[in-house]
Amino acid sequence: MTHEATAVEPGGHPHKSAPTPPSAPRSTPTPTAPPGATRGGGRHGTRWTPWLYLAPALVVLAALLAYPIYQLGLISFLEYTQAQVSGGQPTTFKGLDNYRTLFADSQFRQVLVTTVVFAACCVVTTLGVGCALAVLLTRVRALPRLVLLLAALGAWATPAITGSTVWVFLFDPDYGPVNRLLGLGDFSWTYGRYSAFALVLFEVVWCSFPFVMVTVYAGIKAIPSEVLEAASLDGASQWRTWRSVIAPMLRPILIVVTIQSIIWDFKVFTQIYVMTAGGGIAGQNLVLNVYAYQKAFASSQYSLGSAIGIVMLLILLTVTLVHLRLMRRQGEEL
Repeated sequence: MTHEATAVEPGGHPHKSAPTPPSAPRSTPTPTAPPGATRGGGRHGTRWTPWLYLAPALVVLAALLAYPIYQLGLISFLEYTQAQVSGGQPTTFKGLDNYRTLFADSQFRQVLVTTVVFAACCVVTTLGVGCALAVLLTRVRALPRLVLLLAALGAWATPAITGSTVWVFLFDPDYGPVNRLLGLGDFSWTYGRYSAFALVLFEVVWCSFPFVMVTVYAGIKAIPSEVLEAASLDGASQWRTWRSVIAPMLRPILIVVTIQSIIWDFKVFTQIYVMTAGGGIAGQNLVLNVYAYQKAFASSQYSLGSAIGIVMLLILLTVTLVHLRLMRRQGEEL
């Protein structure tokens, strides 16, 4: 319906003005596309976007890891000794015989148990020392903090063979300063089985704790200061603050450093080989990596050495996957 306005002209004659146009209807907003939807691909396009970014790195990892692992696994199923390498005898397929021979060997079973126990001691000690020093870094002044960080990074940057040689000199029974300071005389650390393992453990922790310390320290600095102040006002001790406040918030970081430490310490080679002269007296300080080296290169049993490598790989994969699965069941975001 239109409304007409009536006006009176001079002279008394009414005049109808032009009709007022009706108001335009209120426009309805156009619905927008949901976030992540792309033209033509929908959400399927965004699903593959992270993999496209990771593709170059995955190609490099496949070239550097997948093919060597394939060759390692292939050799573990063959009869591959010096005779096959030189071409004197043909290479034959043995199936699982190499693995049966390996697990039937009592020395292999003993070395496997020794490796697991030694790696566990190294991981626990490394995490303890690294976390304790990370907390210490948050409580000291700038200059001591800088000195401690530089010293730790220097230990971390030292090559394993160099660090092992230095530690052997420090604990040398004739010229080492440690025995003189402790009054041990000509005590040989590398002669006994447990003392040699203890010496190697000291060196492994010395070159591994900086990674844990720096990572955990960065995680602690990322915690809001209000949370720590609230714990302090509630009267929580330093240990209670770490156990009830800091550690739960750092759990994803602690998972990463724990898995990394397990991988590093389970496959220790240089420290054992250098500090115990290839595995100690009568092989009393052998670990799996050194044992595999002896089988493959000292005895020319390359198939057995490859089988040991595959066993180590499967053990590390199993430990890592089980650990991650347990964390996911507890609702942790990794």
